[in-house]
Amino acid sequence: MEKDLSNYRRDYNKFELSEENVPENPMELFRDWFHRAEKEENCIEVNAMQLATFGRDGYPGLRTVLLKKFRWDGFIFYTNYQSDKALDIEKNPNVTLHFHWPVLERQIIIKGKAEKLPENLSDGYFETRPRASQLAAWASPQSQKIPSKKYLEEQLKFYEKKFEGQPVPRPPFWGGYLVKPYKMEFWQGRPNRLHDRILYELNPGFTWKISRLSS
Repeated sequence: MEKDLSNYRRDYNKFELSEENVPENPMELFRDWFHRAEKEENCIEVNAMQLATFGRDGYPGLRTVLLKKFRWDGFIFYTNYQSDKALDIEKNPNVTLHFHWPVLERQIIIKGKAEKLPENLSDGYFETRPRASQLAAWASPQSQKIPSKKYLEEQLKFYEKKFEGQPVPRPPFWGGYLVKPYKMEFWQGRPNRLHDRILYELNPGFTWKISRLSS
């Protein structure tokens, strides 16, 4: 099977990005871009991001997860601590996050270190999840091989009965991560592939160095 995609072309011209007009802290720019994406009608699941880890099998691991909070010190997501991504992070906490909002012709690439959130913060978020999602966290042995889909459905029924009539507690194997960035690249598509790329690098004194990268 072969398909030639060499004629796929699109010119980008919606916005510009200049180092003279960006804030000193990249989290401010991330906030502005995120809020702009939220206002775009055709921007679906604005908080979807790709998470890349160092795979324990020697291959890079990549998957889409949902950003659940961002704050001055980084980005928070939640997962099963026995999943592939979590086991990768346990071995090597250096990760990359990637946001892509095609309708705005924008990307953000974030390199940072992931660390587990304190249990009380994971508890607090878990309590806000819909009950069905809480039960699914118990029922699904994420990333593990299972005999069939029926097995997963039976597990869900088991935990529905187990926690019937009572709050669902957070599983001890489920919780959050905070990714603390040390590099953040903002990519703005421009005509003729001369894209704007602004790089923030964290200095030892917790200030940020701003540079322009060639397209």
